Amino acid sequence: MTSPASTEYVPPQLSAGPRPAQGPAADEGLARRLRALACTAPLHDLDTRKANLAGEYSVYAMAEVALAAIDLVTLNMDFDTGADHEQIVARLLPRVAAQAPQRPAAEHERVARWVLENLINVGSVDRGFRAVYGTFGTDGVYTRRDYDFKLIEEVPGHGGDVFLRTTDEAVNVLVGALDTDVTSAQIAAEVKLEVLINRGRLADAQLAAEQARYRTVQYAETLRRTLEATRRNVRAVDWLNAVPDMIDEALDHVADRYRHENAILTNIRKARDEAETGTDPRTAEHKRRAAELVDIVKDCIRRHTQLQSRLLEAGPLFRAEQDRQAFAPPTGHTGLDLYGQLVAPLLPLPVERATRVTDAFFTHGTGLRTPASVRVGDLVDLLLTPLVERENLGAEMPEPDLIATPDDSRFTDEQLANAKELLDLEYDAPRRLSGLLAEARLRDPELPYLVALLAIHAASPPVGTAYRQGEERLVFAVDDGTTLEDEEFGGADLILGMMRLPAGGRGPDVVGGAR
Repeated sequence: MTSPASTEYVPPQLSAGPRPAQGPAADEGLARRLRALACTAPLHDLDTRKANLAGEYSVYAMAEVALAAIDLVTLNMDFDTGADHEQIVARLLPRVAAQAPQRPAAEHERVARWVLENLINVGSVDRGFRAVYGTFGTDGVYTRRDYDFKLIEEVPGHGGDVFLRTTDEAVNVLVGALDTDVTSAQIAAEVKLEVLINRGRLADAQLAAEQARYRTVQYAETLRRTLEATRRNVRAVDWLNAVPDMIDEALDHVADRYRHENAILTNIRKARDEAETGTDPRTAEHKRRAAELVDIVKDCIRRHTQLQSRLLEAGPLFRAEQDRQAFAPPTGHTGLDLYGQLVAPLLPLPVERATRVTDAFFTHGTGLRTPASVRVGDLVDLLLTPLVERENLGAEMPEPDLIATPDDSRFTDEQLANAKELLDLEYDAPRRLSGLLAEARLRDPELPYLVALLAIHAASPPVGTAYRQGEERLVFAVDDGTTLEDEEFGGADLILGMMRLPAGGRGPDVVGGAR
């Protein structure tokens, strides 16, 4: 029998109702880890999708090849240029061949190219990846968010070449430090490097040195993107506060790293010299590790020297771009309206008259054409090469995979027809926007939004374009200073009317009012 003083234990989450969401700080940490986890998803997806390749590719570890590709691109790209695509493929071949040495070389090359193209995400429109994750707001409401990122991107270089560059997300995946601050990560990596060297753990020290080099590349990439944005539009970058603070912080960072890396280099050389005179059977391995560390730290010093020179050039570059963009002369020509100036006038003409115009247009519009043979040797090869037998119908075309595009329009065709009917003022006097909105609200609750949208576009009608395209009528809107009194919309109560565009050379006529 239970005494009256005893009570049955009830868990807090059952007695107090549903547990509220954690605070913004805890949720931000969770969101950061979710974004970091999303960056690794494309690498795991490679091993999942390798079964779709035509052939037996299960022997290859695609994620391992992908990490090696990110590593090669990161270490081969410079401040101004990136890594060469074919060079990366060539350097990936030994690692791919080591996984399946009995397979042919053509298959190894196909695997390397397939992995690299999937890291670039060649098949997508923007060549990027997207992940969906959820966060809790301050009000405790769960909201789904999209996270767009890239791992390897193609950037244009000098002379029309295309290079590869890794993004911050790729470097984070490679290093293993997910979504960390560049400066703090660099300091922590180099302090760890110095401690490992002092303790003689050169194998672990080599890994720490490589991580420090990746962080240096990431810091230089941040500066490069800032300077590129300045060259495109100087107003898009905060040169008043954000960029000067970043440059000062980066210069202090470079000065500290110089002192630190020179001290590390001294310790490494000391460890190497001790390894040369040691009697331990592992002396050769110790010496090799020390020599590799010397090369890595020298590369870090070289990259910091390059970063420092770019930081010192950032201020003059900003002033030069400011002068260039502020005082650039405006363009003295207007764009070409292909439909109004070329297609519409040619459609009524006979073919023999229209082809003369199109031939002249495309002759001057396509530019110069390089001849097929510019040397005597090319001409001889062209004349002596036998013709290739071709099938009558040509090569078989692959069957495209067509996906129906979902119709995500807010307004239906019927609503658009009703809105145009309301704005058809050919036989009416000009009307106020408030009256049109009230009449549209009686037909459909969503129709006033479409009428208001069309009225805003009519405030500055493209008369010249409509005239060239052969339009006969055009809706126009005028603001006479009257305030719109409506339960859903605010602003000006526009006066809307219909403008008739005659085919002759006269000016437009206003229907329902004075010309």
